[in-house]
Amino acid sequence: MEASAIKTLLDGQREFFRTHKTIPTNFRKMQLRRLKDSLLLHEDEILQALALDLGKNNKEAYFTEVGMVYSELNYMLKKLSGFTAAKYHWTPIHQFPALSMTIDVPYGNVLIMSPWNYPFQLTLIPLIDALAAGNTAIVKPSDYSSYTSAVIEKVLADAFDPVYVATITGGRAENQALLDQEFDYIFFTGSKKVGQLVMEKASAHLTPITLELGGKSPCIVDETANLKMAAKRIVFGKFLNAGQTCVAPDYVYVQESVKEEFIALLKHEIAAQYPKPNQIGRIVNQKHFDRLLSLVQPEKVVYGGSASELTLQIAPTVMDNISWDDPVMQEEIFGPILPVLTYNRFMDVMAEIQSRPTPLAFYLFTRDSSRKNFYKKIQPFGGGCINDTIIQLATENMPFGGMGQSGLGQYHGHYGFENFSHTKSIVDKCTLIDLPMRYHAGPEIYDKIIRMVLK
Repeated sequence: MEASAIKTLLDGQREFFRTHKTIPTNFRKMQLRRLKDSLLLHEDEILQALALDLGKNNKEAYFTEVGMVYSELNYMLKKLSGFTAAKYHWTPIHQFPALSMTIDVPYGNVLIMSPWNYPFQLTLIPLIDALAAGNTAIVKPSDYSSYTSAVIEKVLADAFDPVYVATITGGRAENQALLDQEFDYIFFTGSKKVGQLVMEKASAHLTPITLELGGKSPCIVDETANLKMAAKRIVFGKFLNAGQTCVAPDYVYVQESVKEEFIALLKHEIAAQYPKPNQIGRIVNQKHFDRLLSLVQPEKVVYGGSASELTLQIAPTVMDNISWDDPVMQEEIFGPILPVLTYNRFMDVMAEIQSRPTPLAFYLFTRDSSRKNFYKKIQPFGGGCINDTIIQLATENMPFGGMGQSGLGQYHGHYGFENFSHTKSIVDKCTLIDLPMRYHAGPEIYDKIIRMVLK
């Protein structure tokens, strides 16, 4: 789409928002129901598109993408009336008599830019949150996941008028044209490099943003952990979607005394969960396939390592005796390669991780309560699990988001509604009574009363 057409589209959405039609709660609910009806109508096409783009079977596609979207939709339909109602707060005595309240209002015209790795749910969930908050939206899915992007465009066109919700497909030219426009809010999910560009562009208009990025999310397995369960759950989280998950364990630090046992269990679990190497999903394109293969050091591979250029599949791969100097530790892996590092002292490895960019996720496998407390209260990261992986994001009841270089802002459920809303603080003051103490002129007793009240 040409830049002029994008501007025309945004101008149309801006005019529609100014009609105030998106404000009533009933309108928002009606639109969310329309979206659900369109999703149900096109569900088979959505699943097929995810298979074509990323090799996801129907179970994985529904579990990690479609089902999560339905869950967010149902949650918003159930809770939205409460979210949009005014919240009343205690009024300080020096402001008496008055009503103090907060009201959540939409920002206006929102841009949602989504990635290719979970192209459906990482587009639709922020869209659901934005519409629940009363905004209009332009959605820009990734051109890498072209089949899913086409289905998203179809689903949204069937549900909405483009002056309310529109989809723009394409690549860098369209991204650039969109970021040159003045939106009221930008929501971006993707790489740190592109996130920096989005932040720079948004700053030109002082546009508020959410950045959902990534990074090298660590996983620690200590000597007290249930090693069998740790191996099972790490394999699940690491190799889901062929490792192309922003919160996947990027690498594992294992206590030296249990490393050999853990690696043996890790191999057993990979064989159990992926009895055939081709059961894993496909890498999204040749560029990322080649990048991942360049990270594999054959002399350090202890499991897997095979790949098919024809199908862009890489078998679940484990590498041992890894250090921070190895190529695989220089960037987020984002693929089915698991490096294993060794440590001796728990506090040393926590300090090592703290010295590096704050990760989006962090996983700790332990039975030690003091280590759990340090992890929960001291260690910086976006979110995580104790004795499991990745499930922290699969709920509407907790926020999902990064910290530091792994992201800015959070969403899901009520947190998503808040993310796309501005909270107004309003004092509705009574006109029948007017306390005289606040005014400049007055007797000395007024000063004493003020000091007493505000002490």
